[in-house]
Order: sequence, then structure tokens, then C-alpha cells
Amino acid sequence: MREIPGRRRRLWFRRNGRRPAQLEAALTCATAWNWPVLPGAGLKAAGGLGTRGRGCSCPDPDCAVPGAHPFDPGLLTATTDARMVRWWWNNRPTAPIMLATGGTAPCAVSLPAVAGARALVELDRMGMRLGPVVATPTRWSLLVAPYSLEQLGELLYSKDWVPSSLRFHGEGGYLVLPPSEAAGGQVRWERAPLEGSAAPWLPDVEAVVDALVEASTGAPDGGSRLAY
Repeated sequence: MREIPGRRRRLWFRRNGRRPAQLEAALTCATAWNWPVLPGAGLKAAGGLGTRGRGCSCPDPDCAVPGAHPFDPGLLTATTDARMVRWWWNNRPTAPIMLATGGTAPCAVSLPAVAGARALVELDRMGMRLGPVVATPTRWSLLVAPYSLEQLGELLYSKDWVPSSLRFHGEGGYLVLPPSEAAGGQVRWERAPLEGSAAPWLPDVEAVVDALVEASTGAPDGGSRLAY
């Protein structure tokens, strides 16, 4: 017999004795911080291989970011409406939380995980004030204030060089947020927003890129401190 979503939801709550962590986190993003979110594709059901052996639930067998991307619903459905957020995660309690970046929502600058860890050490040494930092098994993302594509273009044009490992998650982009599960392991806050606070403070993208460029140069051997 086909299991209906409502019954699946009741069984989940009964077994776990609490509301799903993803729902609570998604509601905080949407209602407390006014960040538009939507559920991600997620991973296939576990088959005894653990997280690393689970592919994306989307139809693409060569998915580059298994589980950690929008699929159905699409990115344009991202919302701050609490009723919609509850409906989504009540029906898919373990769905990843996807942030639609840009507009009035946070953007991000990301690096490979190893380079990201080195970058945070260097930025702390420089006294750089950072906002929240999201860590996945493969990349670390530094959240920044919203910027337009024009602003990003002008910023990058003004630089003689930027680390090739940087990626920019701006208008029309997305980012997976904790406590989601992605291929390779758990998504977590490396630098978490303060609990119970208003929308987290975010640095300007110019300040972060300037600091990353400075942090990546001047290695003793003349190379990049953020190489990976």
C-alpha cells in the first residue's frame, strides 16, 4: 500500500520524539533572518554504503553536487513564508536546506575545504571580522552581504589577481546550509550565527576578497597560502 506523506510525517515524529532539525533551522532562516530557502534534492535512500556511497536523488547520474542543489521545487520557489517552509519539511523532514543567494539574501565566497581552513587562520591573524562560515566536506563558504553581478564584476576587474580556488555565490545562485547532509558527510557551521540574534551580521564582499587576496600572497616560497 502506498504510504501517504501525512502518515510518513507522523511516523517520523513518533520515532524521533521531536521536530526535525532541518525544519527548525529552515524556519529560523526564513522567519527570523528573512533568508529565502527551499528544500534541496537530497541523497538516495541509504543502502548500507553510508553517506559516501549515496548518490543524488535527482535524475543526473553524474550530478556534480549530490544532494546539495535545488531540483523539485526549483530555485525560483525559495521563500520566507513560514507556512510553505513547514509544508515542505513536514513532507520531507531530512531534505537539505538550500539558501537562494543574492537579492536581499546573503551571498557567499567559497573555497576548497583545505584552503578554507587555511584562509580562516590567516584572516583571524589579520584581525578580519567574519560573518557565518558554512563548512561542507569539500568546500567552506564565507557568507557576505548581498552584492549585484555588476558589483562583483567591477571588484574582480579591479584586481590584478585573485585565487583561482574562489567561487562566488551571488544573484541567482544557491548554497546548502546546516544541518543538511550532502555527499561525503554533514554540512555544519564552522562559524555559527549567534543563537537568538537578529539576522547575522555580514561583511562586504570587497572586504572579504581583499583579505583573501592578501592572505593568499606572501608565502615563504613565493606561492599561495591558499593553494590546494
